[in-house]
Amino acid sequence: MKVLIINGSPRKDGNTSIAIAEMVRIFDKEGIESEVVQIGNKDIRGCIACNTCRTGGKCVFDDAVNELAPKFEEADGLVVASPVYYASPNATLIACLDRLFYSKTFDTTMKVGASVVVARRGGCSASFDVLNKYFMMNNMPVASSQYWNSVHGREKGEAEQDKEGLQTMRTLASNMVFLMRGIAMAKEKYGLPAKEEWQGTHFIR
Repeated sequence: MKVLIINGSPRKDGNTSIAIAEMVRIFDKEGIESEVVQIGNKDIRGCIACNTCRTGGKCVFDDAVNELAPKFEEADGLVVASPVYYASPNATLIACLDRLFYSKTFDTTMKVGASVVVARRGGCSASFDVLNKYFMMNNMPVASSQYWNSVHGREKGEAEQDKEGLQTMRTLASNMVFLMRGIAMAKEKYGLPAKEEWQGTHFIR
């Protein structure tokens, strides 16, 4: 089994990386392959609603988003981690996720999702909510932990002092492993849930 981890921080080896590393340790222990891709320091623009992906099979902007897509398709789980900026995830990460989820050509049903947020003090819950929306709109079960998936720290390395936060990361990773394995067993026995044809409506009709 495999987990793709998208690090939305622009800082190499910062507090977001510390949170992620705690999860990777659990994945390694459980024999789960994981790959961390840091995109917070990349030049990723937002979606322009051109819908080229609907005919071309990938985003018109050929950057890290198109590189992530096949990794996401192969993964059984996705972790999205971000520092908190003005009570919101990093804008580069949001641009990446908007385009990644919109342009994907594969089914994400029952891939397990988890979001992780890191802040000096406040804004974690709001950022956590934003990131979880991507999973909840795409038939992806959301992994939970013993608390909201947040770690605190401002200066580089301070997250190491947040013992509860790091424990929350370990619990989150363990719960993801359990969910992925359980879903794999259920898929083998029962298959994926049946889907109805999409009923697209607007508020005016």
